[in-house]
Amino acid sequence: MGEPATVLTGCLAPIDRTGLEGLIEKGKADPKAIKTLSCKTVAEGRFRHANYIRDLPPYIVDEPPGLLGDDTAPNPSEASLAALGSCVCVGLHANAVHRGITVNKLEIEMEADLNITAVWGTGDQSEKPVGFTDVRMKVVMEADAPQEVIDELIAHVAKWSPVFNTFSRPVNMEIAAA
Repeated sequence: MGEPATVLTGCLAPIDRTGLEGLIEKGKADPKAIKTLSCKTVAEGRFRHANYIRDLPPYIVDEPPGLLGDDTAPNPSEASLAALGSCVCVGLHANAVHRGITVNKLEIEMEADLNITAVWGTGDQSEKPVGFTDVRMKVVMEADAPQEVIDELIAHVAKWSPVFNTFSRPVNMEIAAA
C-alpha cells in the first residue's frame, strides 16, 4: 500500500500529497520556468482600491482613518505583511507535508517598522528609508518534530519563499504611464 493521497496535518486542512509531489516534479523538470502574475488595481475613491487578480472577487485595500482612509480593509503595507506571512505559512506547511511532519498549529506573528512622515512624498522629504526598515516574524508551529527540525524547516522556507525573498533583496522595478 502506497502513501496516502491526502495527508492529514493536525487541525489544518489537508494538503493533497500527490498534487504536491506533482508540483515538485514539475519544478525539477523545468527549473528555469517563469510565471508572470498580474493584478489590476482600480481606485474607487478616497484611498480605497479594488485589486483584481485572476477571476477572484476584488481584493480591497484601504487606509485607516489616521491616513485619511475609510478603514474598510488592510492598508497596502499591512497587505504586504499578510502576503509575506501567507507565503511563509504555505512554504512551512508544504515542506512539513513533504517531510512527513504532522502540523497541529501554524501561525506567524509579524511586526514591521515604517516611517510614514513623507506622506507618500507629499510630506517630509528629508533623506530617510522609504518602506519597511525592519520586519520581525515569530513562527508558532506545533508539529510532531523536535524544535531543531522546526528551526531548520523555518530557515529552509526563508531561503525559498518567493515573498520573503522579495522583501529581503532588491527587485527590478519599472513604472510608467500607460
